[in-house]
Formats: sequence, C-alpha cells, structure tokens
Amino acid sequence: MRPSRRAFVKWLSAGGISVSLSHLGLAKEAPFASHETLPGRGNFNPATMGAGRVDGVAKVTGAKLYASDFRANDLPGWPQITSHAILVRANDATHVYTGLDLARLKGALKPSVVVTAADLDRIGTQVPEFYAGDLFCPLGKTPLYLGQPVALLIFGTFDAFDQARLALRDGTFVKFGEETGPVIVPDYGAYRFTRVAGPSPDKPDVYSPIQAGWVSPKKVQSAALPVWSPLAKDMPPDYARAAKHGEQIRAELAADDASLLVLDREFETQSVDPMFLEPECGLAWYNNKGGNLELVLGVQSPYEAAESLAHLLAKARAPYKPSQINAQFAHVGGGFGGRDHTPFILYVALAALFFPGKPVRLAHDRYQQFQGGIKRHPIKMRSRIGIDRATGVIKAFAADHVLDGGGLANFSANVAVVAATGAIGIYDIPKVDVTTVAMHSRGVTAGSMRGYGTLQTMTALEVLIDEAAGELKLDPIEFRRRNALKQNGRTMTGNPYIVSVRTPEILDKLEKHPIWQQRAQFRQASSDRLVGTGVACVTKDYGSGADCSLGRVELGADGRIAIFCDHVEMGNGIGTALANRVAAHLGAIADEVSVARVDSYDMLGLVTSGDPYTMDQKTQDAAARNPRWVPSISSATSASIGAHVGTHSSAEAARVIFRFGLWPAALELWRIPKIDPRARQWATARWENGQLVMPGLEPLALPALAATAHARGFVTGAVAHSFSRWAWSRARFALPGEQYRADIDALAIRRGNGKFERINRTSVKFPPTDNNRIGTAYTSMCGTVVRVEIERATGALRIAKAYSVFECGTALVPEVVIGQSHGGFAMGVGYALLETLPPFEGGPGNGEWNLGRYLIARGSDLPLRDLEIEMLKPLTPDEAPKGMAEVVMIPIVPALINAIHDATGHRFRALPVTANLLKGVLA
Repeated sequence: MRPSRRAFVKWLSAGGISVSLSHLGLAKEAPFASHETLPGRGNFNPATMGAGRVDGVAKVTGAKLYASDFRANDLPGWPQITSHAILVRANDATHVYTGLDLARLKGALKPSVVVTAADLDRIGTQVPEFYAGDLFCPLGKTPLYLGQPVALLIFGTFDAFDQARLALRDGTFVKFGEETGPVIVPDYGAYRFTRVAGPSPDKPDVYSPIQAGWVSPKKVQSAALPVWSPLAKDMPPDYARAAKHGEQIRAELAADDASLLVLDREFETQSVDPMFLEPECGLAWYNNKGGNLELVLGVQSPYEAAESLAHLLAKARAPYKPSQINAQFAHVGGGFGGRDHTPFILYVALAALFFPGKPVRLAHDRYQQFQGGIKRHPIKMRSRIGIDRATGVIKAFAADHVLDGGGLANFSANVAVVAATGAIGIYDIPKVDVTTVAMHSRGVTAGSMRGYGTLQTMTALEVLIDEAAGELKLDPIEFRRRNALKQNGRTMTGNPYIVSVRTPEILDKLEKHPIWQQRAQFRQASSDRLVGTGVACVTKDYGSGADCSLGRVELGADGRIAIFCDHVEMGNGIGTALANRVAAHLGAIADEVSVARVDSYDMLGLVTSGDPYTMDQKTQDAAARNPRWVPSISSATSASIGAHVGTHSSAEAARVIFRFGLWPAALELWRIPKIDPRARQWATARWENGQLVMPGLEPLALPALAATAHARGFVTGAVAHSFSRWAWSRARFALPGEQYRADIDALAIRRGNGKFERINRTSVKFPPTDNNRIGTAYTSMCGTVVRVEIERATGALRIAKAYSVFECGTALVPEVVIGQSHGGFAMGVGYALLETLPPFEGGPGNGEWNLGRYLIARGSDLPLRDLEIEMLKPLTPDEAPKGMAEVVMIPIVPALINAIHDATGHRFRALPVTANLLKGVLA
C-alpha cells in the first residue's frame, strides 16, 4: 500500500524537499497561467448549453497551450536557450545489455551528458511504487521489456540533437551479449468473479462478489497461469467458496442437456497504440543555485505526477536533490488513457537534474512514442454461454481472460478487473463465473486506454450473442431485448446500477432504424460485392470508484465569473463543460476557466491518508473525525469522469454562491423580507438571458446581483472538494441561517471582497468502503447498426451506412459529446479493421514503427456522409451528466464483425479483420 499523502508530506519535509500538496501544480500567475486560461464568455449563450467552445479560439488560432508548444524562452525567469534530450531504449529483451556504441556520435553529435542506471544509483533516486522496475536497464542485465530505456542523452544544441536522433534510428546503437531469454516476472493480478442469483429477482443472491468480496487464487510458482480449481492445495477459504460455485456453473454448461444451447468460443484482440495527436513531451530546468526544479508537463494526472517526482528525488544526494519542485501543467494534446500515470515525466525531471542550469526538453517523435508509449492490452478470451432453447433466455455464462500487460504493471490489474466485470455487457445472467489474469511479458507496457478492457470483452460477447441468436433463429435485437438487464436488476458483481438504464429504448431505436429495417433487401448479393448488416449494444461504466475533484468559483462585483478546476483539458472540452455547468447556477458563461490547476485550494487545508480502494470502514470512520480529511484529494482526468466528476465541485461551489450570495442579494433588490415565504423559494428562480426571474417580480441582471452581494458582504466565492465511491460524499456546513447540506466534503467561502475562509463541516458521510466491492454502479449505454459492402475480388470493405444511438444524462456541451461519438466511431473502425501491433521483436518495441506501417482509420475508411449519431435526451431536466467518451467506441467493433458475418457467412474471432483476411475467406 502506498503511503498516505499526509505521511508523504512529512516524509518529503524530512527529506528536505519542499512540496506542498496544495501547491504541487503551482504555476506562475503571469504569463504562464494566461496560456492555460480559456477565453471568456464572448458571444456564448448559456441557455443553449454549449453554443460554442470557450477554448476554441485559442486552439484554432495556434495559441501556446500544449506542453510541446513551449520552449525555455517562453517562460519568464528561465534561461533563453533550450537543450534537448533523447531516451535510448532497448530493442532486444532476450539478451544481456552490454552498453552503447557512443563512438558513433562523434564531433558535434557527441552528447553533453549521458545518464545511465549507474548514475541513478550514484545520486540515490528511488522509483515510485507504481513504476516499480529499473528506470534504466543496468549493464549486464537483460532488459525487462522491449523499449525499456537504457540511457538518456542530453545535447546542448538542437542541431546536434536532431542529427543524433536520426543517426540512432537504425537500431544498432544499443549493444547486447549473451542470450538469456526473456525475464520472468510474476503476473500483475488474478481474480475470480462469480455470482449465483437467488430464486427470483427480489431474493438475495446465493453468492456474489459484493456479498463476499473479490477473490484471487493462491499463486503457484510452477504454473504459468493461476490454478483456478478449488481442489488445489492450500487455497484460501474465500477463494475456495467462489470457486465451488464457479465450477458448478461450468459443470452445468458442460453437461449434456438438450434443452440448453451451449456455445464455447474463443476470441482474441490485438495490441494497439492510443495514437493521440501530440506525442509525450516535457520541459524542465534545474536552477541548481536556488535548488528549484521547474517543469512544464502535459499529463492526465497532474497530482500523481507531482507526487511521483517528489518520491523519485526525496533521497537523492546533493547536488541532485532539489529543495523545491514546481510543476506547471499544460493542456494535453489527446490522451485516451495513455497519459494517465505515465513514467515519461520521471525522465523529464532527470534530464534537467543531470544538466543543471540549462533548460532541457524531452519530446518523443512518433517512432519513440510507438516504442515507449503505453498500449492497449491484447486479450485472449474463452467464453461459454448457456441459453434455454424454449425461451431464448440466457441461463449461465463462464469466461477465462488472459491479458498481456507488457513490461511494467501500470494499470494491468485494474484493466483485468474492469474487463471481467464488464464481460456480460447489457445482459441479466443469473449464473456467471469469470476468471482473469494479467501477465507480464517482454512487450511494450500496456495500461489505461479508451474502453479499458470492456472494449475487448464486450466485442467478444456481442459477437457471441449474435451467433447465439442465429443458432436459435431469433432476431438479434429481439434476443438482446429478452435478456437485457432491467433498471433494478443486479450486475455480475451483485449490485444494481444507481443511474438510469435505457437499454430497451436504445434497442427500439436500433430496430426501427432504416438500416436495420432494410437489411434484407440490401443483402441481395451482386456479382462483385457482398452486403451485410450488423448490430451491437453495450454498456460502459464511468468512474474508478475513488474519484474526486477540486473546484473554485469567484464572482466579481461587476458580474465577471472565474472558475478553477484540477481536471485536465485533453480534447474533452472540460473548460466549456465547466463554464456551462456553472452557468446553470450563476446565469452566465465564465470570463475565465482555468484547468489543470491544483494550486488554488489552499484554504481547504485538505489532508488524506490510506488507500481509498482498500481501506476498511473503521479506518475511514476514524479518519473522517478530522474535518479536513478526505479519502483522496485529486483524480486523474480519466475513466470518463470529466463531465460527471470533473465539473461537480465547481458546480457545487457555484450553487453555494447562488444560494448564499446572489439569492439574498435578489431578496434585497426585490425588497422581500426574510420572513416572507418567498424568501425560501430559491429553487423556483430561473435564469433567462442573464437575468434572474421569478413570477410577478422584476428580472434582475447578474451584474446588479453581484454588485449587491459584494456591497452587503454576501458569499461571492466558494471552493469545494468532492469524492465519489459509486456515490458522492455528503456533508453539512454552518452557513448563514442554516446547516447547509451538499454533495461535497470540504468548503471554503469568500464574503464580498474578503479572503477565503474554511468552513469546517459539522458532519460528513463518505460512501461506505464496502462500495469497493462494486464492479460498476455508474453506466452509459450505446448501440450501433452498420451496413458494409465487401468487394469479392479484393476483400476491400466499405461502410455504406452507420447509426449510433447513446445516452449520457445531461449533455453539458452537446457539440463535444457528438464529436466524441464521431471520434469513437473512427477509433472503433481502426480497431476492428486496420490497427495492430505485433508482439515482441516484430512489434513497436523495436523502434521501427511509425505511421508508414501502422494503419489508422482515415476519411476514406469512414462513412463521412452516411454516419448518423443520435443522443437521447435526459430522462429528467436535472439528470446528472454521465461519462460517455468510452461507450461510444465499443459497439462499433462488434457491429462491424457481425455485419461481416452477415455478408460473408464467416465469423471472425480475432482482430483486426483486414482486407487480406476477407479476401482469403472469399477466395
């Protein structure tokens, strides 16, 4: 278990490095903060909820927003000249590393500094637990994985760096000796999820993970994979109980029962690259005279990055140990999960430390990003499904998953869990048994990526469901409808969803769409092409089970609004989402929206301890007695939590400003005394065109309300923190005239033009720790139907028409939501038909991969004029926003595979299905 953040601070202070958690992302107010501040309201109308992007002008006019945009001379106080660094990586993981052919870099190409594993040992760095393993492969050892760094080369001039970069690309610069075979490392995690439902939906489950907890088998050293049988010796009792039920389910599926259709199938998915637009990049300067380490980074998890950097250097020896770490976080040019907890930041810091006094830029080109960047997990899956032939109702499901996690653990265990708990998709299946294991290999590290395991397992499931419908001679949509999980039904971990479940509505939309209705007439084969139609419907959780956000909202006396948030802009439109959600409370789009800020909340005085995923209830209850304690302080911008979590604290802060600032100001302007019943009717007030309106009263403009609030010392600013473990933290605060209760756990307010003051909560209820047993509680649904045309002679596939329908609660920025769906469609097409990275020596770890070899979906691969996207309206006006960025990609893949089967009669069980493979089955 990692150290608590409170202990972490003390430890850092004892180690002599000044890193305050409330200032970990401290950015200079001018001018760097202005680069990261999105332009204000302009012509935006909050009533339209998304009539534009507050960050749009800055992006399309080329403002410096991203980490790759910055050089040293952009930053005040920095030296003007930027030096450059190259990470050299191993392209072999089966032989002993013996060194570098430095003689090849002669004259002007000679690096100023070469940093190796021996140098890290010499200065006393320590690797953060999450990145456990050698940051550089030491001499005389076999690299742990392909692409493991062996050295960092630093060049004083750009020309030397640029020429050396090209010279190193031939792959022979790193030298190897004796063959050892790959390094053997234990698996990253193994779990078994088993559920047996009760005799009826209203009865308790016989067994489920939420009742009994998650279980893992005892590791057996002589076995490559975990031993899943309950009969193995020395199995823990909790595992044996789950395994007993699981083996019984498997026995029923294996029995010779004529009334049950049983399908036993294997499916395999490939490794792919996230392919975000901006490769990883960072800029750092170690002012060794003052002891300050300054960094500019673009990551999805700023808070974690700052912690990891401090841990790396906490015990370093002088002069390599900074006294102050100051990290500034830029926009992220795409992430898709691939920049959540990335080790790249550690090398950026090391480059500056080993070239003191000189700003150093470390930036991947696309070759280097392929070789070292995080990948999607390839998964091998075996699934068995049992369906009652008479009713078409699914009775049981069992599956076994093996994930290739590559060289470092990263999030492999988490991806395995999410993949397993999502393995039955939208369906209600009373008996389920799924085993999963994430293995180490010598491949490039796999980790977080859009879809997070469910893309793989739900693709396998939806292809299996389509096959089962065909065997039963049932309409594929009707078969799905018969088995879809209802609103209060239990998931495979035994808990219900706590948000809306709109699967029936989505299935109805798919069924009535012309693409589906006309499938028979379009299927008529011609002499030169085949036509097929495919459908899929999926669900995807959002959130990680320990998510949180920080938000600060300020209202000026002139009505100007400023918002600060710790979540990151990575193409997700978080700035506009924040502006629109706050506008719902304050009546106007903000003039400033500053994101990736973790330095603006000191007044809360937050402390934390323990691990929010593993702590028990007793520990949490004891810690919560401290009115400043929270289970976690800041989250990565991942797991599709931007709209749901990232905007939550700012929205709650804005609600406080309205309730205790603008509302009392309105009462004064309307001359309504506090004893008047209307004084309690704030919930009925509405914003219309920047004016607060109430029936029978004069509309009030925001500037007039703001001026009154400032003059009277009402609340004009608020800072809030919130935490979600499949439910929001909830607390009471003593505010003027009442005990205010809200879905937050920390609050500070500003009155008039005064300073912020912390309001200690008078009570708090954090979500119970037993919620950690939930597989998922928040979910969004999406369905897709596609029509494809396949040329008989070449196997070339064209997507003739496509339709996707999804729901996301209240869409904060509808244009961004639709854009996410378009992007998800394109990524799904690439994953299904084009993209693949071979494992091991022929794969990206050899440093030879670029877009000349790696095919992604282009405009010619997409139905640009024949793609219809429908977003369902929220069920209620106040329905909370849902995370949807992942779910819109997932059904594209199985829908395409099912359409290919409809056209060719061949069911593919491995991805991608390329034109060459299609040509082969049509020959």
